[in-house]
Amino acid sequence: YVQRGAFDKSLVVDQQLSTLDPTNSLVFYNLACSYSLNSQVKLAAAALEKAISLGYRDFKWLARDPDLKALRQHPEYRTIEAKIRKIKIKVL
Repeated sequence: YVQRGAFDKSLVVDQQLSTLDPTNSLVFYNLACSYSLNSQVKLAAAALEKAISLGYRDFKWLARDPDLKALRQHPEYRTIEAKIRKIKIKVL
């Protein structure tokens, strides 16, 4: 759906997947992308924070993923960036 620009439909699918697999970090990352593409940045931020708390760690992709552009332009993203920096420090 995303490739076809049907962002509202992809959001419905990602919401369903998050209910079916509530511990999958990639599911919540994709949900964050869908919310961002639908200009629901507060929900995108919450889904991305959950993805990170569940173990999502591809921070290089997260920083450039075009699906998250709306979220990255929102002040809530600064809080997420700070959490990512703390995680990176712990890993090093």
